[in-house]
Amino acid sequence: MFVMIGLAVVIFSVFGGYVLGGGHMGVLWMPFEFMIILGAGVGGFFIANPKSVITHTGKEMGHLFKGPKYKKEDYLEALTMMYQVFKIAKTKGLLALEQHIEKPEDSPLFQQFPKFYADHHAIEFLCTYLRLMSLGADNPHELVDLMDEDLEAMHHEHQAVADAVQAIADAVPALGIVAAVLGVIHTMGSISEPPEVLGKLIGGALVGTFFGILVAYGFMAPIASGLKAIYHAEGKYYQAMKTGLIAHLSGYAPAISVEYARNVLSPEYRPTFAQVEEATAALPPA
Repeated sequence: MFVMIGLAVVIFSVFGGYVLGGGHMGVLWMPFEFMIILGAGVGGFFIANPKSVITHTGKEMGHLFKGPKYKKEDYLEALTMMYQVFKIAKTKGLLALEQHIEKPEDSPLFQQFPKFYADHHAIEFLCTYLRLMSLGADNPHELVDLMDEDLEAMHHEHQAVADAVQAIADAVPALGIVAAVLGVIHTMGSISEPPEVLGKLIGGALVGTFFGILVAYGFMAPIASGLKAIYHAEGKYYQAMKTGLIAHLSGYAPAISVEYARNVLSPEYRPTFAQVEEATAALPPA
């Protein structure tokens, strides 16, 4: 919603201000300038990025409009799920979790938590490290390093899209100058034309510079920043699981492990201690 509002404000402010100042919209309609700038930008995007980034960019644009994947209630659900998992591991041992770890898609334990259960990547992350613990990996420092590498790989996969969009934002102003220079060359080739024709040609050349700067700083750069903010917010979901798992491996009680996990969340999404306590108290017996 806020993305749409932001786009509308940019468009209204720029073009509305131009019209209110006495400008004519028809002067800005230079389709060949747009073709040069946007076409070169898209071509550079295809040259600079692997297939995985190219195919995911459209999907990530939709992600931008939807906002972060996880809401406050989803973080509360994740904390509650971790409490139940850690409680079973403490009271019955990690082997009691084996059926859930090996076949999470059939797990009645995970099915109690619909958002987590529907998230393939989150289930895979949790089960991978619970499996390692059940196999005897009991050094918290080694697992922290491994989790950090895993999270870095996930972050890099998403960050590549934001970086690709930022690269377009950085390139488009220069492409606007390219379009402007071509417009000036065209103008100089028509130097014998009357002033009204030359004025239109010079105005067209300047439109290229204007359009390149507008696309870069009014649209592409904010989109890249928005994607980065979303990826950062969603990364906290995994950071919470990582912190809870390490606290559990270090021997803390389920409630303390979950409290450690809760405290790494951003204030905007962090449930209160009382909310977590209430949710865990309502869980069925492990």
